[in-house]
Amino acid sequence: MLVAVIIGCEIAFWVLIVAGLVARYPLRRPRLGGALLVCVPLVDLALLAASVLDLRRGATADVGHGLAAAYLGFSVAFGHSMVRWADQRFAHRFAGGPPPVRPPRHGWARARHEWREWAKGLLGWAVACGLLGAAILWVNDAERTRELGNWIRSLTTVILIWLVAFPVWATLFPGRPKR
Repeated sequence: MLVAVIIGCEIAFWVLIVAGLVARYPLRRPRLGGALLVCVPLVDLALLAASVLDLRRGATADVGHGLAAAYLGFSVAFGHSMVRWADQRFAHRFAGGPPPVRPPRHGWARARHEWREWAKGLLGWAVACGLLGAAILWVNDAERTRELGNWIRSLTTVILIWLVAFPVWATLFPGRPKR
């Protein structure tokens, strides 16, 4: 059941973003567009409420609860930049704005970019693991929360692999533009 809520929240997230940008640019209603974009975090609150209610009713934590925490953490960390990414593209397409900014491809600028993105990922990891840890403490039943501990370990593995595969690699081997 919770996985369906997560899927619904992901759909609602993108529907609100697209509706906000359509209102802002093609419909030329910037205040309505802004109001719709401000509603995007409400989707995260709905997901958090659904997950908490499910655990409060005595459910054993499963993949859905871990996925909800990961979704919330990374939505907090990357939500603003995802909206900015979409806004740049809509502004360019519908309002004559400048072309979207592309990330650097080589050199130290690329390494700095990778470190910034990883720092956002680290924030997402911290929020997700904080929510998972809080749920473990709140439920206070090792059998019911075993899956949440597995999610903490998995998210930690992913953030460490990300660290080595992107920012550390880009720092050690910054590369040069092709001629």
